[in-house]
Amino acid sequence: MRFLFMMFIVVPIVEMYLLFQVSGVIGALPTIGLVLLTAVIGSWLLRKEGLSTLFRANQKMQTGQIPAKEMAEGIAIAVGGALLLTPGFVTDTIGFCCLIPGIRRPLISLIAKRLVAAGGKVHVSSMHVGGEANPFGTPGGDRNRAGHRGVDDKDVIEGEYKRED
Repeated sequence: MRFLFMMFIVVPIVEMYLLFQVSGVIGALPTIGLVLLTAVIGSWLLRKEGLSTLFRANQKMQTGQIPAKEMAEGIAIAVGGALLLTPGFVTDTIGFCCLIPGIRRPLISLIAKRLVAAGGKVHVSSMHVGGEANPFGTPGGDRNRAGHRGVDDKDVIEGEYKRED
């Protein structure tokens, strides 16, 4: 609840205060130009990092691996992009931290460690079944009598269906 309070009440007040302070020092038009410049740089960085992360996730999926790290990075990139759309220096700073790889990756690791310490479960693993990665973690490498890899007979429900249009 406190987080939402800060997010919707405190952050805009701080942003307005900083914008007024900066415009008092450098003027209104340069302040607006600075906000627009951060938006342009941020959108370029968002596109670059988003495509790079998507490419790495695609490569991992093609090799049968789960792109867990890339998914976490994708979420951070999306949050960073949204924060850069919000005018202000505080949100721009946090947004850039989410977009710059050298800052984003340690930030994600820190958040994951805190989630684990708080009792959350942030572990994703894949087991290799018959030479292929199996994201469902079912053991076994050979096909069983039901013809499914790693599935016990008790988990198989046989049946027929008929499609009626």
